[in-house]
Amino acid sequence: MGLTIHYSGSFNPQASLTEMINEVKDIAEIYKWEYTVFEEAFPETGFGKTEYDQNIYGIAFSPPRCEAVWLSFLSNGKMSGPSQLMFFGNSENKDYQKYLYMLFTKTQYAGVEIHKLVIHILKYISGKYLRDFKVIDEGHYWETGDEKLLQDTFKRYSDLIESFASSVENYPRKPGESFETYFARLIKQVQDKNKK
Repeated sequence: MGLTIHYSGSFNPQASLTEMINEVKDIAEIYKWEYTVFEEAFPETGFGKTEYDQNIYGIAFSPPRCEAVWLSFLSNGKMSGPSQLMFFGNSENKDYQKYLYMLFTKTQYAGVEIHKLVIHILKYISGKYLRDFKVIDEGHYWETGDEKLLQDTFKRYSDLIESFASSVENYPRKPGESFETYFARLIKQVQDKNKK
């Protein structure tokens, strides 16, 4: 639970992975953010194909109180990350395979300013190094640039999380109550509270 940016795409074969990594490293170092560099050059064959090796290429960085932002790829050039590769890379289930190429970063606890910075970095990097880049920004800042809307959305999410936490604290599970019944009761409490 929490405000999240979802994204997917591919590396532009006309661009330089090393150059992108160096630019992102520079940005992370300016802000004193932690980062991890993976493989720095794609293999000569395999780019744009369905198959891929078991390596991750690119970089990830972590602003404070924010999940990592993955500018990382498989050898076929499609965006992916270590967790996606581990959980979905060898899946034979077609429904699960789609998750291999879906990345996300939760910014809920990082706040509005970090969320905006992440969006601006994604816009810059995607324009220079990526193709077929798609974003679903739960804060709606990607598509609107509206700071007020982003602030309001953060507040709504924070209020919902606080309300749920308060409900868990104030309405404990009853003896013998199933988790399904308990959570249904909690959700009703949150909804009733939010209507007031």
